[in-house]
Formats: sequence, C-alpha cells, structure tokens
Amino acid sequence: MRRTRIRAAHLVGIGGSGMQALAQLMHGSRCRITGSDQTISDRLFWQMHQQGLRVNRGHDAAHLPEDADVLIYSPAIPDDNPERREAARCRLPQLSLSQAIGRLMSGRTGVSVAGTHGKTSTTALLGHLLDTAGLSPSVLAGAEIRGRGASGWAGRGSLFVAESCEYRQHFLDLTPRHAILLNIEPDHFDCFPTLESSIKTFSRFAAQLPDDGTLLVNANCPSAMQAARQSQADIVTFGSRIGANWWLSDMRQTSLGWRFRVFYQSTFFGEFDLPLPSRHQVLNAVAAIAMSHQLGAKRRDIAEGLQSFPGVVRRFEHVGSWRGVTLIDDYAHHPTAIRSTLKTARERYGRRRVWCAFQPHQISRTKALLPDFARSLCVADQVLISPIYAAREVDTDDRQRLSTEMANRVNRAGVPARFVESLDEITATIETEARPGDVFVTLGAGDIDRIAHQFTQRLQRHRAS
Repeated sequence: MRRTRIRAAHLVGIGGSGMQALAQLMHGSRCRITGSDQTISDRLFWQMHQQGLRVNRGHDAAHLPEDADVLIYSPAIPDDNPERREAARCRLPQLSLSQAIGRLMSGRTGVSVAGTHGKTSTTALLGHLLDTAGLSPSVLAGAEIRGRGASGWAGRGSLFVAESCEYRQHFLDLTPRHAILLNIEPDHFDCFPTLESSIKTFSRFAAQLPDDGTLLVNANCPSAMQAARQSQADIVTFGSRIGANWWLSDMRQTSLGWRFRVFYQSTFFGEFDLPLPSRHQVLNAVAAIAMSHQLGAKRRDIAEGLQSFPGVVRRFEHVGSWRGVTLIDDYAHHPTAIRSTLKTARERYGRRRVWCAFQPHQISRTKALLPDFARSLCVADQVLISPIYAAREVDTDDRQRLSTEMANRVNRAGVPARFVESLDEITATIETEARPGDVFVTLGAGDIDRIAHQFTQRLQRHRAS
C-alpha cells in the first residue's frame, strides 16, 4: 500500500479498545472515520457519534463507504466478514490494527510501551508527561484517560507513543525507535503456550529497535532482562533498587497517592507526587519519568505532569458510593494484577470489608492459571465469580465449570466465595448483602464494567432528584 495520506478510513470492530484509540487519533489528524461493530454498547455508540465518528451497528457490506481509502480491522474480525469481503471485491487496501499503527508510526519518532502488565497506564502517563512538557505527542493508549474523554489523540510534534501488545506478535508490525519493556509473565496461552515462547517473541521485538534507539527495561523482571539482551539499542534499566540506572527510593503513601524519590545512577533526580492509589503504579511512573526525560522533557515539567495526571478509566476507578458501600472498578484480569488491586483496596480502606466480584477473561488463561487466580482472590473477604468471558474463543461448558472450580478453591482456602450465574446477580448482591462501610471491587476485562456504569447512572439520577 502506498504511503499516501489516509483521508478516509473505515474501521471494522471499531468498539475495541485499540480501535477506539486509533479512530480518535486519526479523526484528530483530519481523517474522515466510519466504522462498524457487532457488540458496541449504547454508551460508546453515542459517545463516538458525539465525537464525529459515523458508526454502524452490526456488519454489512453496505456499511463500507465508496470514498474510503483503506479498511482497518481489529484482531477479532475474520477474513469472511462481509465488509472485508466487499473491500476485497473493490480492491480496497486492508490493514490490521497493528499494521495501521505501524504505518502511522513510520516516519515519526515511535515510542512503544510493551509488557504483560501496566502498558495502558504507562502509555497514558508518558503521553501526559510529554504533553505537559510541550512536546505535543500523538498517543494511542488502551483505555480512556480521565478528563480527556479519549484514549487516542493526535499531537503536533514528531513523537508517536503507542501501547504495543504482544498478542499474536502484533507489536512486531510496529517500527519504534524507543521502547519500554515493563515485564513478561505467562499470558495469552492461545498463542504463547509457555513463558519461554513469550520471552522469545519479546526478544524479537527488542531486536527490532535501531542501534540509535533506547530500550528502557524493568530490572526487577528477569524475563524482561533476558529478552532485552537481544537488542542493539542502548539498554537502560529502571527498578525499585540501587543497581538499576533509574531507581526509586523513600516511597510513602499520601492522602492522594504516593510520594517517592528517583535517582539516576548515584545522582538524585527529584522527588515526585503521583495521585494514584495503587502501589504498583509507582514503578510504572519511574519508567515514564525516565523515558520522558530521555525524549527531552525537563525535570520540573515531569514533576508537574506527574502531579496533575488524572489516571485511566478502569484502573482502580472510584465509581462512587451506593448506600454507604464504596464501589471500585478495575480492568485486572491476570492473577498478578488482581492481587495488586485487592492489596490496594486493603491499603486504602484499612479494616473495612472488601468484596471482590471477578469475571475471568478467556478460557485458556483461566485454565492455565487457575491456582494462581484462586490465591490472588484470597486477599478479599468475600468473593463472587461469574462465568468466564470467552473472548476470541468458542463458548463451552468450561465457562461455568472453571469458574465454579475457582470459587471452590477460594472456599477451601478459608475465604467465602461462590459462583454467580450472571452479572445481574452481582448487582443484586451489592444491593442486598453489602453493608455500609464495605468496599465492593469489580474486576475483569470483559463486560463486568457495565455494573459500575449502572450504579453511576443511578447515582446521577439520585443526585438529580
């Protein structure tokens, strides 16, 4: 496909997180955007229309505009999709999501943020810091930044910061000059059956960086350090201990989040305030601080940007309070992230009773990590587990069976847990069993966030009346 400017793009599967961000960024670059999605929510449908994006429900060849320059499709869209078939008949160029991002990144100073956990928060924070420093980057993150109303935006500068996912080796389609490698853990078992296979793919990603680029890698993660050895770029480390190039010290909790000091080598770089409640976000912040400084941001601007960062939707998001019950919603769907989120609830709310409602994501991941999921959920006082959200998988009886087994394992560990047949049952439990003073945390990467939206709407109606 010739690298002429894209003036009109049709996005199939536009409701996916990466596709949303891409649509917003391209729209901000004065590209006319149309799209379609089979399962888009009412809230997102109307939000996109308000942003000037023309979106259709369902998939139909008639949705493809005659003036489109390219069709871009999400990883969930198969070859036999009617809009893709129509594009093929019309000989309209087609790009996958990752290929489209790679094309947009080409010719700019690309910065990829990769790793099993923390990609979205670190990408959003890095973009925010560079914005505060006046460098006006273009940014693609996997979730909406609070207060901005978007997860992707077009900047005026040459920097292009993109969350870069390893799923099906998609990040190998990108052409970054610089990259952050946060961590590597077993995940995406449908394409990485072992940790070694995952490390091998991350190694290929690291090896693609040019020798005049920078690879910022987490010194706390042996697997990430192993993958980094394949890179010809300048390798810079960050971590929580002396020995990394960038390291943090004196971390302490504040009323809003965390205060900590950062050193570069043996030199004190600065003291920073991060207004986010989760402890694990501090190390993500060190990565963003180090990379933003590498890209030209000044220490004073970094400190200001960090202190003003509003956070990302569904990352320990305080939804509100319903009849004295504090409602928290989070995207966590891996045992490591679940444990971190529930520990944050413990740190923030002390002796208050913590409920956890978890919607597992993907049958393959749940089956491979079942004992780890059960152990991570034991941080809560009461646990509800719904059927698995079978993303990209054929629906089977395993959705209920594995969730039930997970609940049984949590029970055997001494924490009350039960399987619930639907998300509506979770909503009913909040209303009938949770007591004033309780903390209710909903977790998962599927559609469990609709519970939070339901209560947000109730709270708004209650205040209005």
